Amino acid sequence: MADLTIAIASRALFDLSEGDGIFRAQGSEAYRAYQREREDVAPALGVAFPFIRRLLALNRDAPGAVEVVLISRNDPDTGVRVRNALEHYELPINRSAFTGGRKPWSYLAAFQTQLFLSAHAPDVEEAIAAGHAAGVVLPGAAADDANDDELRLAFDFDGVLADDGSEKVYRERGLAAYHAAEREAVGTALAPGPLQPFLERLARIQTTAARIRTAIVTARSAPADRRVATSLRAWGVRVDEAYFVGDLPKDRILGEFRPHLFFDDRKANAALGATAGPSVHVPFGILNRGVAPSP
Repeated sequence: MADLTIAIASRALFDLSEGDGIFRAQGSEAYRAYQREREDVAPALGVAFPFIRRLLALNRDAPGAVEVVLISRNDPDTGVRVRNALEHYELPINRSAFTGGRKPWSYLAAFQTQLFLSAHAPDVEEAIAAGHAAGVVLPGAAADDANDDELRLAFDFDGVLADDGSEKVYRERGLAAYHAAEREAVGTALAPGPLQPFLERLARIQTTAARIRTAIVTARSAPADRRVATSLRAWGVRVDEAYFVGDLPKDRILGEFRPHLFFDDRKANAALGATAGPSVHVPFGILNRGVAPSP
């Protein structure tokens, strides 16, 4: 069994927007005909392709460490094009699930995944509600540099790596109460958030696969910044870089770090991040329940 197993939907891995448009406008039979006619035509790369390619390449340094499962709402017949595309792009994905239109997230436990990535927001929201780590891959460019084999990942902190306990204090009681609570709890780790197990397993692989580089890019700033280190130490996890940007836009940092995926629970931040590179919205916690901040 791999140390880290990722499930990814076909629309996050490849650009299948044209076929999706045909399905919505003309129905399933027209979509089936379209896919059969193009079984040997590899689709363009999707936003998450560079991340998956680099992730699987870690097996060269740490054999068997990583596995990727392709999960698709296609049925086995319309999924042939995607399987052919994996061979065309020499992507070693051996396990797959074609659910024939049924919700794919319900099979995440069966595949023992630590993260599910999809371009279909309802699937991700239901997966999060069921307790799975998941994120919506936002539209953007699948920029890839063949001369760069490093895998770079950037994470927001609250609501992504940590739970939303501190965020709740801020939004329910305001900034002054938030700062007071962070000073008082500076030596207390926050509870893990949805992607903490993913980072923990990635850090374990990093001990033998040095081509991974991780960063935290968070709106926390002094005095709330020190609690990040407290939490990481308690979890036994390290990151390579951290940026405590306060109210500055995160895209400036991301443009320099150039992550292959950036994860944020605030949709506006994830969308802004998508202007700098591949970005994922994690619809977890109080920010995604429509609770307005205190005045």
